[in-house]
Amino acid sequence: MKRPILIGITGGTGSGKSTVAKEIYRSIKETNVTIIQQDSYYKDQSNLTFEERKKTNYDHPFAFDNELLIEHLNKLLEGLPVEKPIYDFEKHNRKKETITVWPREIIILEGLLILNDEKIRKLLDIKIFVDTDSDVRVIRRINRDIKERGRSLDSVIEQYMSTVRPAHMQFVEPSKKHADIIIPEGGYNKVAIDIMVTKIKSIIGDK
Repeated sequence: MKRPILIGITGGTGSGKSTVAKEIYRSIKETNVTIIQQDSYYKDQSNLTFEERKKTNYDHPFAFDNELLIEHLNKLLEGLPVEKPIYDFEKHNRKKETITVWPREIIILEGLLILNDEKIRKLLDIKIFVDTDSDVRVIRRINRDIKERGRSLDSVIEQYMSTVRPAHMQFVEPSKKHADIIIPEGGYNKVAIDIMVTKIKSIIGDK
């Protein structure tokens, strides 16, 4: 098979990067597209207690197993399947099970810090930064963590102030300069998403 197109979609927590990835996925034949979340590649922490795992800074680059992620991306680009980890956000650790991911014509990598890592950037054919106001992002994060990840309001706010916001200013916001395209207002910018889909289709047609 031809080398897949690797698209990176990043942005701050709650920016709407997952929505953008899903909209692109929905707009192109599903059999040709696969999405990989950087969140699946948080490091295994089986050597730590639950209380110790709760204290991990999950918004820092050190929290991610980028070596494994890069290994898997290279295999997919070579046309080989990989066993993607599954992360349990309530237990703050990887599950024993994995998910088989097969190579597709288009691979979308979505995650908080993918443009922060030079080795990942070099693999990406298209680099997208989803740029959304901080007040909107924090509200989205509160809703997501309470409804989907079993967190309390107090814990979400404490985590945001102590680690999420500082990490955003130090690592995420500066990575914007590496983006090929900046999409404002997250998944609600239909015009920008439509332009991206048209561009992706044109690249597929040229290959």
